[in-house]
Formats: sequence, C-alpha cells, structure tokens
Amino acid sequence: MALSDKEVLELFERSGGILKGHFLLTSGRHSDTYMQCALLFDDARVSETLCAELASRVKDYKPDIIVSPATGAIIMGYEVSRHLGVKNLFAERENGKFRLRRGFTLPKGARVLITENVVTTGGSVFEVIDMLKEYGAAVVAVASMVDRSNGTVDFGVPFVTMLRADVKSYEPDDCPLCKAGMDAPVKPGSRNLK
Repeated sequence: MALSDKEVLELFERSGGILKGHFLLTSGRHSDTYMQCALLFDDARVSETLCAELASRVKDYKPDIIVSPATGAIIMGYEVSRHLGVKNLFAERENGKFRLRRGFTLPKGARVLITENVVTTGGSVFEVIDMLKEYGAAVVAVASMVDRSNGTVDFGVPFVTMLRADVKSYEPDDCPLCKAGMDAPVKPGSRNLK
C-alpha cells in the first residue's frame, strides 16, 4: 500500500523530525523550519517503511547502484539499495569536493540512482552528479525523502520524493528572522562536521 503525503508527514511529526526555530540550511539559506531526517531514521521500522516505499517508486529506473552524499543520506541510501537489491555507495567531501573513498569503485556506464534526504536548492545532488560524470556513470534519477524546493529544482533526470514540503527559506540578507532580532541561526545538519 502506497504511503500518502499525509502519512509521511505524520511519520515526521511523530519522530520529532520537524524542528522549529532559526536554522542555517546546507544551501546557506535560512528557515524557521528544519526537516531532520536523522530523527526520522532513528527508528529502523520507520526507515524500512519509508525506504521500501521510495524503492517501489524508483524501481522502474532500474539502477545498478545507489550513491548518496555523506553523511545525512547514508542510512537512506543503504535502505533503498537493500530494497532494490543493488549496491550502495556514499560520496564524501575531501578538500571541499565530493569523491568516492574507502575503496568504493564505480563501473563506467553504471546506472546510478542518487538518494538525498532533503532537497532545498539541490546543491549537494548537483555536486554528486558532477562527480559521477567524472566516473562515466549515468544518473537515471534522484530520490529524496523531502523536496522543500517548492518544485523549483531540475536535475535533468526524474526527481522522485516522498514528501513535498512547502517550507519557506530565505537568503541571509532577506531573512525576516534575522531582521526580527532572533538569535543567530543554528546548523543541525552535517555539512561542516570535522
């Protein structure tokens, strides 16, 4: 049985994965709402349910391999790959650029599905697409748990998501939260971990 947007949103709410405050997103934009997939995936049953559904939505693209940007999408990529029965890799930043490390290899011409937990501007996904081109791979689709881009991101391949969230984000200079004098935005994500 396919999950509706309402059911996916309820899973986020029950997990505590919808945070309210003043946030700095990976894209550099600010928002009063943060979709924290790590809290969604701390329950293996929820992770399995959501990723099985996502796998069913992307299976017709027939990927050979899943590649996810580290670190936020690693669990999701693993679960989707498990349901599809394909190999799973993750890309890590090294000197500011995504690379495959840890002995991961990618055959030339591999059909790749990129999984990303939340898409706002698509910056990390575009970086992974560029990396995969260097390996001679063919990106067949992109999949996410949440699309908070309001449908504005075009990866040049099909984009499949579990939830389209209408969550506003702002350039730092136009942020109404900053202008209202709120505390500095916090960064709950993993982009700048050391």
